[in-house]
Formats: sequence, structure tokens, C-alpha cells
Amino acid sequence: MITLAEGLRLPTNGLDYTILAIYFVVVLGIGFAAKRSVKTSLDFFLSGRSLPAWVTGLAFVAANLGATEILGMAANGAQYGAYTVHWYWIGAIPAMVFLGLVMMPFYYGSKVRSVPEFLLHRFGPSSHLLSSVIFAVSSVLIAGVNLYAMAIVLQALLGWPQWVAIVVAGVFVLAYITIGGLSSAIYNEVLQFFVILAALIPLTIVGLKRVGGWDGLTDSLNSSHGDAFLTAWKGTGIGEANPLGANWLTIVLGLGFVMSFGYWTTNFAEVQRALSAKNLSAAKRTPLIAAFPKIFIPLVVVVPGLIALVMEPTLGKSKDGLQYNDAIPVLMRDLLPNGVLGIAVTGLLAAFMAGMAANVSSFNTVFTNDIWAAYLKKGREDRYYLTTGRVVTAVGVLIGMGTAFIASSFSNIMNYLQTLFSFFNVPLFVVFIIGMFWKRTSAAAGFWGLLSGTVAAMVNYFWLYKQGIIAIPSEQGANFVSSIVAFVVGALVMVLVTLVTKPKPVESLAGLVYGSRSPGMEELPAEGDDAWYRKPALLGWGAIVLAAICYIPFSL
Repeated sequence: MITLAEGLRLPTNGLDYTILAIYFVVVLGIGFAAKRSVKTSLDFFLSGRSLPAWVTGLAFVAANLGATEILGMAANGAQYGAYTVHWYWIGAIPAMVFLGLVMMPFYYGSKVRSVPEFLLHRFGPSSHLLSSVIFAVSSVLIAGVNLYAMAIVLQALLGWPQWVAIVVAGVFVLAYITIGGLSSAIYNEVLQFFVILAALIPLTIVGLKRVGGWDGLTDSLNSSHGDAFLTAWKGTGIGEANPLGANWLTIVLGLGFVMSFGYWTTNFAEVQRALSAKNLSAAKRTPLIAAFPKIFIPLVVVVPGLIALVMEPTLGKSKDGLQYNDAIPVLMRDLLPNGVLGIAVTGLLAAFMAGMAANVSSFNTVFTNDIWAAYLKKGREDRYYLTTGRVVTAVGVLIGMGTAFIASSFSNIMNYLQTLFSFFNVPLFVVFIIGMFWKRTSAAAGFWGLLSGTVAAMVNYFWLYKQGIIAIPSEQGANFVSSIVAFVVGALVMVLVTLVTKPKPVESLAGLVYGSRSPGMEELPAEGDDAWYRKPALLGWGAIVLAAICYIPFSL
């Protein structure tokens, strides 16, 4: 999954390790501080729904800003050039805005503890159980990606044996989540967000200075890779060739709609942060606040990949030399002095831990509430489920260590993650979007739509693509196609099943379908929530307009 070249060992010294040790102490300190607020299972799993929007918003973006994204998107920047910005400006922002403006009122207003629990109310136990199992499996798979990737990176950069890296990071994540629950994970994610930026911003600034600024960077890449390499849309016409192996239709539909909306609106590792907000207004603003830093993340992730390509022209040219995944480590090795290097290593480790913690905390919530409490051990006292959540956290970390090695067969981090998203998140999005906007949708349609969409994506990927039955230029292109297939198949099955089965009574759908509200769920805005700069519509449309403006320099 990550193959780092020889010779990337960083010249770290005592100062760098001191910075790393201070970070670990602070992480545990936050865990113990959060422990005081954990009295019930709701406190453990959803922070008692008490956190302000700015905290949940930063945690929302940090939970996604794992080191797999940092290394993977920098690698994509070096490999695909400016085409990588599609993952942010069309592949994230519109979906985050849709989550905040349209879907959070349903999630938060229904007072569910998880995304699968919403399906329980809308479709019934069959869809609920299937989605819970699917999400639990995907969570530990993605947690394993972060853990294994971190072990490989720290072995290459610091000389740590893989098992040491896995144990150290796993133990610290396990400790602060078990002690302080979701509050500990979220406040650590806020800290990790700033640590990650403190690592990446100097890397970008020093790197740009080394290659002659933006003009020097563009001149070098235009001469070596052609003038289309730094454009987002050139060469994406249907039938045209480009490094990404995708055309505008698969980018817009596969990435921009199906994969993006499937991930951002149904992935509980993200939605859980919004559900922990103190009120509905804060919950709606959580993904909208997160959208603004997300717009600018390419400046400190994709741009370093481009810089590394100029500084190391052999990047990705041979199997024995430097690979695209080496982009960030190469810059850290060649550009940063001791002290700053320690911050960079700490930022990278923080990113791995943020990504892993987000998935472990969502796994323990779904497994405890949606599987264990719902079907195996019903009606126990709240203290029992609080203890179960802590035990399940340890189990999730251990399973994550085991599943990490499944990812070793993939040559690119983002390919593996996008494959998982097309399998698990897209079919879930189909069920949500149709069930939310079509009252007639039946309970059976939810189950069969979810199952058929998942199977269709796997069939397209493992059989049609991997066996060469259909020709798709790249793994990413195959993931886009798998997402479209999953969406279309799941939607068709849902429509057909709905037409031949009995719908749920309309009165049972209050607050679960568009245009309805649950009785007693009306919520008056808190003091200050009606300020103009906090209005969700302004924040949402402002983010979309800003993302569209960012495309202009890469579209000329």
C-alpha cells in the first residue's frame, strides 16, 4: 500500500524527539481532562451532545485529514497534477454543504446516535442490521489503513520497527478514547488539526522558495509534463486521454456526486462529530465550518506533491527509486532543520492518529448501540453499555492492527480508500437519498437496495475491471465507475421493490422524510445563533462559491 524508498531516514535528534514526547503527554492529558465529563453512554459516544460548532467543525475536517490523505493526495498531486484538486472542490465541498443544509436536520432532529440508527427508524431492523455490519467492517478496515501506513512511514523515516510504531500509536489512541470517549477524540482532533498545519505550512513555504516560487514551479512542470498538468479540466473530454484516466462525466458523476455525497453524508466517522454538537444550529454548521479549511487544504497537501516532483524529477519513474508516496517524506528530509523536523514528524503522526481515532470512535458507537444493544444484549442499564463501549474500543484497535495488512496488496493509498468508499458508502447514500425524498419507499426496498448496490460495486471492480472484461485506464477511474454502477443498480432495485411491496404508514415517517418534522422536535435557536454570520445558508453557499472561484486559476 505504501512503498517508501531507501535513503529517506530523517536526521532527527533529541530536540525532535522531545517535541514528539510533549505531544504524547498533551494527548493523554486531554484524555484525562475529558474523562470528568463522561458520566453516561451518551457522554462517551456523543459527548453528551454538548460541543460548540467551532470545535465540532475543526474535528470534522481533522477526522478526514489523516496521514493517508496527506501522503495519498501529495502522491496524487505528483502523479496526476492539478487534477487532484477535484477531490476537494467538487469531491468534498458540495457534499459537505448538502450534509449541513439538508441532512443534518434529519440526523440531529431524530435524536439518533448513529447513521445506521436512522435507517432503523426509516426502513426497519433488516436495513439497520445490514448497514451496521457494513459500517463496522469498513471502519476497522480504514482504521487499519492508517495504522499500517504509519508503521511503514515511521520505519522509513525514523528507523522504528513496524511493530513498535503500531503498538505506540495504537496504545495512545486506545488510551485517550477509552478514558475520555468521543470528547477526548474530538478535542485531540482539534489539537491535531493545528499540529498538522504547523507541519505542512513550513514545508510548503520552504519548498516553494526552493523551486523559485509559484512561477518557478509552473515553468518547471509545464516544460517537463506539458501545459495540461497544472489544469483541472484540460484533456477530460470523453475519449480524451489524461493522467487521471477519467473524463468530465465520471469526475462529475462518479467523484463529484456519487462517491462524494456517499462519503460525506453517510460516513459516521464524520457525521458523528456533527451529532455531538450542542444543538441543531451547531450541528448544521459543523460541516459548513469544516468546508472552509477544506477548500484550502490542497495548498498544503497537493502543492507539496508538485514541489517534490520538481525537486526530485525521478519521483515515480522506476520501481527501485523514489515513489509518488515519497513526496512528503522527501521534502521533510531535504528542507526542514531539526526542531521544525520534529514538528513535521509529530504532525504526520498526529494525522495518522486522527484518522485512526475517528474510525475507532465511530466503530465503538455503531457496534455497541446498533449491534450489541439492539440485537444481542437488549435492555441493560446504561453503565453496562458505557463499559461495553470501552471494551469495544480496545477490540476495534486490535482488529485494526490485523486488517491493516489487507491493504498491502494496493499500490496507492487513495486507490484502496476510494475502493472501500465505492463498496460501502455509495450504496448507503442511495438508500438514504431515495428514502428521504420518496415517502413511498418501502422497508424491503431499503434492505435490497443497500445489498444490491454493494454487490454491484464489488462485481464491477473485482470481475469486470480486474479480469479485464471492461477496459478502464486507472484504478481511480475504476472506482468512479464502480460508484456509478452501485448508485444506478441500488436505485433501480429500490424503485422496483418499492413498487411491489407495501410502504410504511405515512404517520410513522414524521421527521424521517423531506417535508416532515417529528412532533416535539422543534428547537428554538440558542442565543447568538441567529447572527447573520452564523446562518447555515450563507455559510454553505459561500463555501460553494469560494470553491468555484478556486477552480479559475486551474481552468485557464
